[in-house]
Amino acid sequence: MREALAETPAVLVISPRRAGKTTLLRTIANGRGRKRAFSGKPQGDTYPHPLAFNVRAFVSSTELMDSSVKTHRDRVIGVLRKQGMARLAELMRTGATATSVARLEREGTIVRLARGLYQLPDAPLETHHTLAEAAKRVPRGVVCLVSALAFHDLTDRMPPKVWMAIAPKDWGPRVTQPPIRFVRFPSAALKDGVESHRIEGVTVRITSPVRTIVDLFRYRRVLGQAVAVEGLREGLRQRKVAPGEIARCAAAMKVWPALQPYLEALTIDG
Repeated sequence: MREALAETPAVLVISPRRAGKTTLLRTIANGRGRKRAFSGKPQGDTYPHPLAFNVRAFVSSTELMDSSVKTHRDRVIGVLRKQGMARLAELMRTGATATSVARLEREGTIVRLARGLYQLPDAPLETHHTLAEAAKRVPRGVVCLVSALAFHDLTDRMPPKVWMAIAPKDWGPRVTQPPIRFVRFPSAALKDGVESHRIEGVTVRITSPVRTIVDLFRYRRVLGQAVAVEGLREGLRQRKVAPGEIARCAAAMKVWPALQPYLEALTIDG
């Protein structure tokens, strides 16, 4: 028996009764012409041909892969339908993989807006699309200054970059698309006078009209006095701000001495 086993070629197959484990089997012909499997000692069961088992395993794995890809596609599309746009980390939290997301991008099923940011190709683009992109790239940031002024229709200026405020100790992300100009606000200033707006399904935090005008006077040396005065004039003309609200907010932000002469002049003229 040992001599017969030594002369018989060895075949490495997957045991159907021990899925996931491999067993070294030697096949020999017994007296009745059937093939019997041995692993050191004779076994009582007769196994199917290794090739047939491998074919079935290959077909099953292929079908499983196809269904997995379809599942990932459905999940990714569902998230983008609901949120408008999503980061790669958000898509992966649904069970999708980076590979499946890249495959969907190559197929044209989804569109990459920037590194790690995706959207459906038929998603409607709103006027303030870049603000939604910026909010996705910097979730803890607040749209402010000239960008907030343009959002509230208080200026005709279209800033080339999105002005976004972050906390003093927050890490400044390296974002190239969309271009973002970061400023540091005190932590309390990132909560007071901040509104939440929905743009293309994305929640975007933006400073209110009153807070935006006061911030423009705070940053008048960077942006220029003309921008701040324009925002104040338009806010009063469109009745989006009240003089009393401006005065209180300016006093709290310690810019009342700089803002007071312009507010009094515009109020008297109005």
